[in-house]
Amino acid sequence: MSLDDLRKKIDETDAEIVRLLAERIRNAEAIGREKQKQGEHVENLGREEEVLANIRRLAEQANISVEGTESIFRRIVNISKSAEGITVAFQGELGAYSEEAAVDYFGPAIEVKPCESLDAVFDSVERDAAHFGVVPIENSLEGSISRVYDLLLESSVKVRGEIELRVTHCLIANPGAKLDLIKKIYSHPQALGQCRAFLKHLDCELVPTYDTAGSVKMIKEQGIMDGAAIAGVRAADIYGMTILAHEIEDNPNNFTRFFVLAKHDSPPTGKDKTSIVFAVSHKPGSLYNLLRELAASQVNLTKIESRPTRQRPWEYNFYLDFEGHREDTNSREALGKLEQNALFVKVLGSYPKAF
Repeated sequence: MSLDDLRKKIDETDAEIVRLLAERIRNAEAIGREKQKQGEHVENLGREEEVLANIRRLAEQANISVEGTESIFRRIVNISKSAEGITVAFQGELGAYSEEAAVDYFGPAIEVKPCESLDAVFDSVERDAAHFGVVPIENSLEGSISRVYDLLLESSVKVRGEIELRVTHCLIANPGAKLDLIKKIYSHPQALGQCRAFLKHLDCELVPTYDTAGSVKMIKEQGIMDGAAIAGVRAADIYGMTILAHEIEDNPNNFTRFFVLAKHDSPPTGKDKTSIVFAVSHKPGSLYNLLRELAASQVNLTKIESRPTRQRPWEYNFYLDFEGHREDTNSREALGKLEQNALFVKVLGSYPKAF
């Protein structure tokens, strides 16, 4: 068979895959309508794990990569869930990086719920006003989002997934605006700080706002022609604005990690992380002794940081991520030792690793 013939067969196979994917999405839409009629929650973790287990089995039988096939079908499952009528809450306006992360994770068919604050995102999930929430947890340049950690401690919601998003800042203005006539630049303080090298060459007043995409929306609604906003490409597209400059961030290694929030965390996949918070006695060696127990259980820590307890000065809660699912044997052993020796332990959630 010639190379052209083989390529033609690839094209035919791709067309069949797309046809079947469309059929799956239509079936998912029908399932969503039926769930609404019966008052069922859109997410069914047991059914999802059953589907993925079957995919792993089929991939093994077909002698193709089990890991790669499962990764593809996890995205297909997320797209299908979107078709069922998923609502995802996030902080900010349409076009915010959090919305971009939500679309990247669930697919473009989701219904998004913009919220004014991070507290409101958690509240939306707790009250079933949204099926999921997406919140930033840390930035590779600026560090952790303290308020999210506090809310994870206080809230009953769980971490269901994680997303890593490359943050690319653009200078955005109304159509017809000229860069040399810009006098004010609006954006979230973090975005302004991440574009210092670019901004120092402009003779402009920097105006902090609560949201990157909200700044784009504001200059559009107010018809500001001598002002620009720093936000992502998606915000410019949504509001029909002009990008005066692309990739204006100082450091290209600018990534934000997001948590996906839900009423329940994820079932085991074999490639998981677990996030916990705990407190130890305020005496020498307490933290060391607990970390030693984790090491003895062969648990690999990927992150640890402290936050004030807000109850007594200079006492801290410790937030920790480790590889593995809370239901894994090693993880269960490690968590059991923590619970025996710590003042308290709260599992924030187990979820598939994004990276």
